[in-house]
Amino acid sequence: MVYLALIAGLVLLVAGGEGFVRGSVAIAERLGMSSLLIGLTLVGFGTSLPELVTSVQAALDGAPGIAVGNVVGSNIANILLILGITALIYPVLVDKGVLRRDGLVLVVSALAALGIVLIGALGRIAGLVLVAMLIAYVVYSYFADQKAQASPDFEAEVEATGGTQPMPVSILFVIAGLGLTIFGARLLVSSAVEIATAFGVSETIIGLTVVAIGTSLPELVTSVIAAVRRHTDLALGNVLGSNIFNIFLILGTTALIQPIPVPPEIVRLDIWVMLAATALLLVFAYSGRQIVRWEGAAFLVAYLAYVGWLAVGA
Repeated sequence: MVYLALIAGLVLLVAGGEGFVRGSVAIAERLGMSSLLIGLTLVGFGTSLPELVTSVQAALDGAPGIAVGNVVGSNIANILLILGITALIYPVLVDKGVLRRDGLVLVVSALAALGIVLIGALGRIAGLVLVAMLIAYVVYSYFADQKAQASPDFEAEVEATGGTQPMPVSILFVIAGLGLTIFGARLLVSSAVEIATAFGVSETIIGLTVVAIGTSLPELVTSVIAAVRRHTDLALGNVLGSNIFNIFLILGTTALIQPIPVPPEIVRLDIWVMLAATALLLVFAYSGRQIVRWEGAAFLVAYLAYVGWLAVGA
């Protein structure tokens, strides 16, 4: 039963996040918000909603390994697993504007996470700083891209989320999506903790692998669809934005709601893997202005090696 609960939790998280994004985008468009602002706020927040609710729930349940491991593991999976699969399907095109805007912010967010991990605790002051950095990032991104507005591809992506729905239906999507996400997070966290206890595996490893991959499913689906349609520049922007939101929004909000210690396993290995993956992504992106198939294969091999190391350690 516990495995069914884990799978059900993941399904509810993905369905809830999708419903929340569809409803929020539809309401925002009816209120006259631009596609650019919708993308920077509602879509970015919505795709990170599963990670956010899961980490907050884990922190409230006294499972810091899942709360922090979920964020670090999701960022690792976003780069090595999701971009790896995407690049194997079709080379990931690098949008210079997106890379220029988000590349530096991605490095800053990764270094901020490193600082918190080395301190050993995720407190409210750190949470406040992270949330403030998120607000600054959104404001900067909005004004930096105000002239260009959104690309035709992005307009189509936002429209595909259901912006033409009637207002009552959109509100229902938001409420139902949020409810499904919260319930799914509770199922996921409780079942993950139970599985970890039964097998003698630390909560941190469960958070870094099963929970992290599960909560990254919206990004995975979005990126694969973008690759099939050969709009892989959207996939790169999706991963960059998601990683930034994961650190600033999720760690920041979790710390404000429930301060938690940082598990020592993350200090020893996982934060450094996240930093190495981030550096490798930027090297590949800047070197050829695209991430080609062999680089995607290198990402996947690195991810399999990382998960294998965790499995051996467990």
